[in-house]
Amino acid sequence: MEELKVIYEDDDVLALAKPAGIVVHHDATHMSGTVVDWLLANRPEIKEVGDPERPGIVHRLDKDTSGVLLVAKNQKTFLYIKNLFQTGGINKKYQTLVIGVMQNDDGIINEPIARSTKNFQKRVVGGGQGRSREAVTHYRVLERLPEYTLVEASPKTGRTHQIRSHLAHIGYPIACDKLYGGKRYLCPADLGRQFLHAHSLTFVAPSGKKLELVSPLPKDLEGALEVLRTAK
Repeated sequence: MEELKVIYEDDDVLALAKPAGIVVHHDATHMSGTVVDWLLANRPEIKEVGDPERPGIVHRLDKDTSGVLLVAKNQKTFLYIKNLFQTGGINKKYQTLVIGVMQNDDGIINEPIARSTKNFQKRVVGGGQGRSREAVTHYRVLERLPEYTLVEASPKTGRTHQIRSHLAHIGYPIACDKLYGGKRYLCPADLGRQFLHAHSLTFVAPSGKKLELVSPLPKDLEGALEVLRTAK
């Protein structure tokens, strides 16, 4: 397993920098090498917190999404942070590279999301299978590059694949995202995964202390940006 780095830790919370390629918890195809396995080996006291199959885990990141992952170290904190995520009490910021040069400097995508009827792994805006769920994403341009735009995305709701499906819906799919790129799929510098990184989480901890937990862009994403900047 690629190393999980501790960003912050106190008596209540643990924040990890998750590398791309690591699954958060066990599923049908990943029964070892997950974040949960690391937690049970390194913080065994978390075993009884929350869901037994994903102890301490209050949110998740896709396998190929890197960045800040927050873990609760006790049951009281688990319930507290879970409520923050559900009520919008945590400010989430992602950095992502999208295909195409955005004209607007910022915007809000307020479109419900449902599971695709054609691909069970995919989420679609409107229609889909079952009940559509409210989804809101704020975004702003950080940098414009040849054929791409570096964007900060702030999801105000926590739907599966929300940022990926929302940005694809407005015509700017994430670079190297095979699931949502469609005919516009592009990938700079042969990057081996989607360019999506959970950059920061800001919230008030159970102690009353305001925390801003940050994970800088990893080397593979920075390298892809440098290639594009050189091509300017």
